[in-house]
Amino acid sequence: MLHYQEFGEASEYPTLLIVHGLFGSGRNWRAIAKRLSADRRVVTVDMRNHGSSFWNDSHTYFDMANDLATVIHTLGSPVDIIGHSMGGKAAMMLALQNPKLIEKLIVVDIAPVTYEHSQISNVQVMQSIPLDKVSKRSDADKFMAEHISEEMVRAFLLQSLSIEDSQNSWVLNLAALGTNMNQIVGFPEIDAQFTPPCMFIRGALSAYILPSHHRALFQHFPNAEIHTIDGAGHWVHAESQRAFIAVVSDYLKSKPQ
Repeated sequence: MLHYQEFGEASEYPTLLIVHGLFGSGRNWRAIAKRLSADRRVVTVDMRNHGSSFWNDSHTYFDMANDLATVIHTLGSPVDIIGHSMGGKAAMMLALQNPKLIEKLIVVDIAPVTYEHSQISNVQVMQSIPLDKVSKRSDADKFMAEHISEEMVRAFLLQSLSIEDSQNSWVLNLAALGTNMNQIVGFPEIDAQFTPPCMFIRGALSAYILPSHHRALFQHFPNAEIHTIDGAGHWVHAESQRAFIAVVSDYLKSKPQ
């Protein structure tokens, strides 16, 4: 089963499950989880091939949805769920296949579509770093900076580098993520709908939820609401954390329509 961490205590509100994006981990969401755990139990997971969870050659959205379902059966259902990017697609697939496991669905800056971009270059850069010549993250950052100019992106990726006296390593199954990249940036064809109200949160500066994506989004989630957070890009929750928490808190405490 996926590795997970718990925050807060069980209450009248459903458990909130937070699902991170590609190259991330539950640790990236720790601060937000703590803030949202004031009145409920919050659980952050490490997805397969990420963080402290198991590695597997297969990395499809059917796999990831099944992984989440297993966690939810352990925690008790239904749960509220927040999924960002790859985690948002996994949460959408879970909702489409097992709608009874979810009370409220919040998808962060991703749509149920295939994107033209690929993250394979980031995989290749991480694989190219000579870990035997790295004694601290700043060493790895120097190698990475030759290929990735954005400091924020490098800092995010380097969170998954484990610096150890014995041997440095990535807590990412880079081989599996590279092999499955087409599936990760895609979305499987599935003839299903999640009809309860749900929320999609997008960053105003991001191109991940555009008007051209609305047809597919509303086809699968006909009662979805799209909320835009100004000044934020794809990492909405990190770039505009206060606004993000406010929107999420209000929605989670709202009564079902």
